[in-house]
Amino acid sequence: MSTTDTENRVRVGIVGLGGIGNHHAQRLTDLGEHLVGGVDVVEDARNAFSGRWDVPTYESYDDLYEAGIDAVIVTTPNKFHEQYAVQALESGVDVLLEKPLANTLESAERIAAAAREAEGFCMVGFNNRFHPGVEVFKAEQAAGRFGDVMHVEANWVRRRGVPGRGGWFTTKEISGGGALIDIGVHIIDLALHFAGFPEVVEVSGETRAEFGGREDYTYLEMWGEDQAEISFDVDDSVTAYLRTESGASIALEVAWAANRPPKNEFSIQGTKAGASFDRESGELTVHETSDEGAPHHEDTVVETRDVDIHEAEQECFFDAVRAGEAPERNTVEQGLQVQRVIDAIYRSSESGAAVRLD
Repeated sequence: MSTTDTENRVRVGIVGLGGIGNHHAQRLTDLGEHLVGGVDVVEDARNAFSGRWDVPTYESYDDLYEAGIDAVIVTTPNKFHEQYAVQALESGVDVLLEKPLANTLESAERIAAAAREAEGFCMVGFNNRFHPGVEVFKAEQAAGRFGDVMHVEANWVRRRGVPGRGGWFTTKEISGGGALIDIGVHIIDLALHFAGFPEVVEVSGETRAEFGGREDYTYLEMWGEDQAEISFDVDDSVTAYLRTESGASIALEVAWAANRPPKNEFSIQGTKAGASFDRESGELTVHETSDEGAPHHEDTVVETRDVDIHEAEQECFFDAVRAGEAPERNTVEQGLQVQRVIDAIYRSSESGAAVRLD
């Protein structure tokens, strides 16, 4: 969907001009919004972005703000989310902040505090919620088809998928963690979304680092490239179990690398019906049992139209910016709850015991 009313376009800046920043730039221009400029501390990134999109780029957020923006998309490494999100919120600019909220719980709490006091709003980039299959599930859930969701099994397992070692993804000081905070953040959010975002009261987890630091790490392909100095001080796989105040439970399996076939699937068990969602394909299957006619099981594959979930996420964000109202989805408070779960999993693994959150 393209915005044709030029007077109603949102003036957007992007902070963090790497791959994901360019990805967002493409989608917002496809939507017809006005890309004003970008910010990055790396000169080469600024020059490349400016050349590709024909917009000015800056070394500081202040210069971007002075150029005149309504909204900003923050796509920096996790450690720098707080700096730019808080600065934008304090200047009255609406923020779309890539996941996770921050690299630490303390930093995430400061972002949430700034959002509560701000005139504008902050939306967190959990783009998987915009899969059509997820949207169908939530609509059917609201209509009562599934009853009460009692358990969600969430898996995102790569057979070999460690990002380029030595970069910020594998450096804890910058990222805040490994597979858990990179891809696990998505499945925690989506599992809680399926369950209706109940309050998590207890977390038990185990993190491992078995592959990323090995000199003989063997793979067929790699996202990114290994740096000259291969450093790896984060987790590459995680198993966790969550209990919630509603009685629903969530089981998580996350891995950048594992000696097993890859899996990217959610299983949702409700009291009336259940569902399976394949995050890779976007396919939703509803599982029901009935005695109508004769006792039988029925599995219904839901067919949906293909959607660019990043574009759908942006459309939601920009519509909220135009309306001057914070969206009810992908909120900072939900992002903070996800961050608390991540922090609790790491603490549980370190202590060898379950962690209470209430």
